[in-house]
Amino acid sequence: MKRPTMADIARRAGVSKVAVSYALNDQPGVSEATRASIKSIAEELGWRANSAARALTGGRAQAVGLVVRRPARTLGVEPFFMGFISGVETVLAERSYALMLQMVTDQAQEIEVCRRWWGERRVDGVLLMDLQTDDARVGAVRGMDLPAVAIGPPEAAGGLPAIWSDDGESVHEIVRYLAALGHRRIARVAGPAAFAHTAIRDAALAEACREAGIPEATVVHTDYTGDEGARAARALLIAPRRPTAMVFDNDIMAVAALSVAQELGLSIPADLSIVAWDESPLTQVVRPTLSAVTRDIPAYGARSATALLALIGGEDIGSVREGYAYFTPRGSTSAPPPESDAG
Repeated sequence: MKRPTMADIARRAGVSKVAVSYALNDQPGVSEATRASIKSIAEELGWRANSAARALTGGRAQAVGLVVRRPARTLGVEPFFMGFISGVETVLAERSYALMLQMVTDQAQEIEVCRRWWGERRVDGVLLMDLQTDDARVGAVRGMDLPAVAIGPPEAAGGLPAIWSDDGESVHEIVRYLAALGHRRIARVAGPAAFAHTAIRDAALAEACREAGIPEATVVHTDYTGDEGARAARALLIAPRRPTAMVFDNDIMAVAALSVAQELGLSIPADLSIVAWDESPLTQVVRPTLSAVTRDIPAYGARSATALLALIGGEDIGSVREGYAYFTPRGSTSAPPPESDAG
């Protein structure tokens, strides 16, 4: 549905736009019965009373929205978000735009926040992160006529402009490297299975293992938190045939797994190789430093904000491929122990 206007409310109520303004701003000039009727219609159409003044000016909100559907503690400690937001803010500041940021627990809440922001004219557009393979937000924002740019693969964006990197190629590069070192038992501790980029990495991992002629990797899906990453790593490392190399879908889980490995008396990388996604200050301050996939996350955020502002400005934009995160070997990867070669 389109964002409601004062004219829509006036037409439905059979009154003038001035009467609507009086009613929504609780000013004298209309009867109490008319005021109640107008407010009821405004609520039905998705209008919010505190947006009436802005509607009269016809101006933009000069703000864009970002709703993050992850635990709040993740946003506070995961460098990806801070890097992404810093890139977004760099572009927004140049255009005197603000960023509306809200944390939610599920997709229904995220859709409702977008609907409320749009109905109240608090934002001119939104960035959609963590696309799912069948994402209800895509149809919702299209139905609202809310300008939106999807951060993720185009195949999950439902026709929305998408800013994306080739995660599949990154996975292939990691597996080729680990296989060249002699690893045959690889495990990956991944993010939520419903995320589109997780599904792409899952498929690429299976394909890369087949191409390398090694057994299919074990995959455990988590919520990206350090606690879940540590729990998954511990379960894998105490198994009868533990992996000789582990790949983690974020830096927080990789650092947590490093502690688990040391807790179990394993030497890194002699007994276990660890790869993190993405590289961050965390992966470089631990010892040994972690091998990681690397990309310019602030540039990723900046490109996303630039695309959204162009869309808000009426430009016809398409999806933008940001390349892929390339693998950087450091101190946490080496050949597996000899007894593991036969895997």
